[in-house]
Amino acid sequence: MTKDEVMIELSKFGNDQTKKVFTRHGAREPFYGVKVGDLKTLVKKIKTDHKLALDLFSTGNSDAMYLAGLIADENLVSREELQDWVINAYWYMLSEYTVPWLAAESQYGWELALEWIDANEEGIASSGWSTLSNIVSLRPDEELDFDKLSALLDRVARDIHQGQNRVRYTMNGFVIAIGSYVEALTKKANEVAISIGKVHVDVGGTACKVPLATEYIKKIEDKGNIGKKRKAARC
Repeated sequence: MTKDEVMIELSKFGNDQTKKVFTRHGAREPFYGVKVGDLKTLVKKIKTDHKLALDLFSTGNSDAMYLAGLIADENLVSREELQDWVINAYWYMLSEYTVPWLAAESQYGWELALEWIDANEEGIASSGWSTLSNIVSLRPDEELDFDKLSALLDRVARDIHQGQNRVRYTMNGFVIAIGSYVEALTKKANEVAISIGKVHVDVGGTACKVPLATEYIKKIEDKGNIGKKRKAARC
């Protein structure tokens, strides 16, 4: 499919109610309000097409940008492309899902995540923490730097409540990810989760809730799934 053909399909899938919901969460024009399920219908048709992904992301249309992340090739994406994407990911569906998913599956995820978490821009910093969460959910433990991850847990414990709004959300998610996917650090992640307690995030008057890290990790533990890795970040 070409970019123009995809945009026509997206316009057909547009949903007024979905658009209203996305707008409350931070999406802005131009976009159609396409449900993720309908985007996946297009993914089945397109499969992987990196050039098309770049063209779609460059439109600035949120629906097209999200779809771009689902069809991009993690083996072809460049460091420069990921940097461009993170700069232009203007709301959390893009900055905390689209970009981190692709970054984590690429060869540049770790180094970029460590750069991004130090950014002053809220969206970029939150992308960094989300990328780290996805990386630990994917990579075998022997490929992880436990000392660095432990130090990052200490950083979360120290800084989370003074962090920017969405950074607080993704820092909390990082604690959950470490506790759930890195068994050697589950104990420490639980200790950090207890110390930070409830994390307050302004979700824009929506019904979204911030998960309590202690409870979330406990659910994973009760299911016997601590340390079980995912096959892919994108879903």
